[in-house]
Amino acid sequence: MRIDGRQNDELRPIKITSNFNKFAEGSCLIEMGNTVVLCCASVEEKVPPHVKQGGWITAEYSMLPRANRERSRRDISNLKLASRSAEIQRLIGRSLRSAADLKALGERTVTIDCDVLQGDGGTRTASVTGGFLALALALRKLVDRGVLEAMPLRDYVSGVSAGIVGDTPLLDLCYEEDSRAAVDMNCVMTEDGRIIELQATGEGRPYTAAEQCALLELCAKGNRELCSLLRRYVSL
Repeated sequence: MRIDGRQNDELRPIKITSNFNKFAEGSCLIEMGNTVVLCCASVEEKVPPHVKQGGWITAEYSMLPRANRERSRRDISNLKLASRSAEIQRLIGRSLRSAADLKALGERTVTIDCDVLQGDGGTRTASVTGGFLALALALRKLVDRGVLEAMPLRDYVSGVSAGIVGDTPLLDLCYEEDSRAAVDMNCVMTEDGRIIELQATGEGRPYTAAEQCALLELCAKGNRELCSLLRRYVSL
């Protein structure tokens, strides 16, 4: 029996509040169990110097000081971003760009701010899922206003975690499970099951190919359910 009574292949309860921020072009508050992330999309009519054609999608990730059980330092110290936050925001940016037609986006930049209000495991994957919805809502507004001819998104995208606790593969780990996991996996997928990013680590021991396949199957199930939920909030 899991800590919260879920089945091994069951996601935590999910609550999404779309358009949570009145000023952002697209936003949502995503709650996965006790993990809560605010995701806001901002559109600028310019691109970074390295972008020679089309648009750009990028992300910033931050965890508030009391997002965890004990106060942590703010991510930016002496103008240097914490290494964990830098790695996660690169993951979010890569994941969202993979679903987009950047040329169709035009010469504009969409920045996704993901701020963790409360962390209880799976903050990076919740940020990918919520970040995608914030992005899609912002782009849908541009289409409705006639700024874009069509949605420059090709696929629904979501992220979820899985891990092996004891010898049991589990989907969508909460903090208590994650802290005891021998193997940890984060997976970002399209709705039809194509992998965008796979991060798997033997935290407590090496793992087998069969165990990786079992975790990947759990992630595929979870991502299908998440993408189905995203469809309720925005159409591509």
